[in-house]
Amino acid sequence: MSDLDLSHRTALPDALRVLLAEYPREAWEADPNFSALIRFWLDRHQMFRALIEQMDKDVQEALDGDMEPGFYAQKLARFGGGFVNELHGHHQIEDMHYFPVLEQQDARISSGFGILDKDHHQIDALLHGFADAANQLLRDPGTGSAFRDKSGAVKTELDRMAPMLDRHLVDEEELVVPVLLKFKPAGLS
Repeated sequence: MSDLDLSHRTALPDALRVLLAEYPREAWEADPNFSALIRFWLDRHQMFRALIEQMDKDVQEALDGDMEPGFYAQKLARFGGGFVNELHGHHQIEDMHYFPVLEQQDARISSGFGILDKDHHQIDALLHGFADAANQLLRDPGTGSAFRDKSGAVKTELDRMAPMLDRHLVDEEELVVPVLLKFKPAGLS
């Protein structure tokens, strides 16, 4: 695996962060080109972070015996289903609509969108692992050790996915938002 692989990456390479140097994160909202699209997009990312945090909190409560199995299954179905469906849709829109436009804006960073696309494939595999574990529990939560085993499998998948998803979201924000602020590409709304 390379240093650019999502499972090992600690940040995008400096060569892909040249626009971030011009448009640092702490100045985004004050920039005159900060748009409703950027706000919406960042809010979606925050929603994904909040959902994974909520699901982690819930599964820990279930494992600790502080949440009844049936109630936990209801919450997992609601939050887990929404998370998987929304994240899949979000990535499809980015891959098919946004990234092809954004990568044309500045040749210095265009290869970054290929990295983000590869991330989407890795995250997709993580989502499948999470969905498999969640569906095992949702088919029959069970009780006692059976419930703890199934809940533990969900927790394991969340723990695998959470840091890589956050790394991807941070890198994507730091690549995309500066492009949107600098170029305001036509056709993206």
